[in-house]
Amino acid sequence: MSIKSVIFTSLCLMLLASFVMADDGTHHDQSDMQAVVEVYTKLATPGAQHKLLESMVGTWNTKTKSWMDPTQPPMESDGSCEHKMLLDGRFLRQVCTGDMMGQPFTGIGLNGYDNHTHKYVSTWMDSMGTGIYLFEGTASADGKTITQLSSYDDPMEGHMKLRAVTTIVDENSHVFEMFSTGKSGKETRMMEITYTRKS
Repeated sequence: MSIKSVIFTSLCLMLLASFVMADDGTHHDQSDMQAVVEVYTKLATPGAQHKLLESMVGTWNTKTKSWMDPTQPPMESDGSCEHKMLLDGRFLRQVCTGDMMGQPFTGIGLNGYDNHTHKYVSTWMDSMGTGIYLFEGTASADGKTITQLSSYDDPMEGHMKLRAVTTIVDENSHVFEMFSTGKSGKETRMMEITYTRKS
């Protein structure tokens, strides 16, 4: 959505609100409307956090380690991901392919930064299920480590908490780690993906 579209949508919402408030005898002048437009325009404008996400645009080779049992060596597999920005630099889309547990695998992720909540927000869906994971979190002071939390109901383990950590090593590599906490209350490592830039 362009800035013009955002402003137009905001104006429509404001006009609707003005009709509702008119029934209460409340009056809003033009300066109020301009202030609201400025707020929404600012929130819709990509900033430094979106530039950080943009730094991950490109094609990546991946090496994945997965732990089904933390006491056993991980399963390892190779794959690739294509990252591109959407909606004029507001969101990073990931399309990843490879294999998981000996089966072909495809995953799609969307990553953004919400200027209003000051949090990184992400979704993930893949060919191993029909659910969509929702993540939310913050970055370290230098912006190079993003930690996000999520939860879901596992069909075998019940309610699970997830912690995802993305560490930007340099412009040509980053690492994604996933940890889970189940009934035991003990956090265990589930996955580690190392991304190496291909182009």
